[in-house]
Amino acid sequence: MLYCGQMSTAAHSVSSHWSTRLINELDASDRRAESIAKGLSAPQLNWQPRPGAWSIGQCLEHLRISNEALVPAISEALEGGQRETIDEIKLGWFSGWFIRNFIAPNPGGARARAPKKIEPAQQVEPSVLEGFLRSNQAARDLVRRASGYDVNRIRYKNPFLPLLRFTVGAGLEIISKHGSRHLLQAEGVRQATGFPR
Repeated sequence: MLYCGQMSTAAHSVSSHWSTRLINELDASDRRAESIAKGLSAPQLNWQPRPGAWSIGQCLEHLRISNEALVPAISEALEGGQRETIDEIKLGWFSGWFIRNFIAPNPGGARARAPKKIEPAQQVEPSVLEGFLRSNQAARDLVRRASGYDVNRIRYKNPFLPLLRFTVGAGLEIISKHGSRHLLQAEGVRQATGFPR
């Protein structure tokens, strides 16, 4: 995939608190996705609880596409960035507000339409779970690489909202929290009345 070629092949140890936390969150997302989608048939993956609501497959596809856009953008920002280990990601007021309201799980909270470039297809293939897991592995590799940089100072070019220049730290938080949001949504689909058993 495109983003893999843009990643550094050098091994980077995970030493900072924030990188360990994010990798644990991404690992938990993998386990959640597998418990939701593993073994489902194409009709089950594509079942929608109501017209216009996303299916389990669409939730996973949206996360895969989003990861495949964010990972290379953040990776590119690290090139030539300041090498320094920091203990924790510090979010600015706007990035913190944005993540709380539009990225992190927020049942009953703010809803926003996904940018067109990361809208999932109407029908997804059964391989969607594998694609999501691969994109999460690329995100973990990026977190390991970024752990050697000051992610609170380096900013990346936002592939969805060009006017917003979040820090690399905020971008990594977005990847992790975004997964939690849509996996919660996918769990709701699987538990919905009428889901094909």
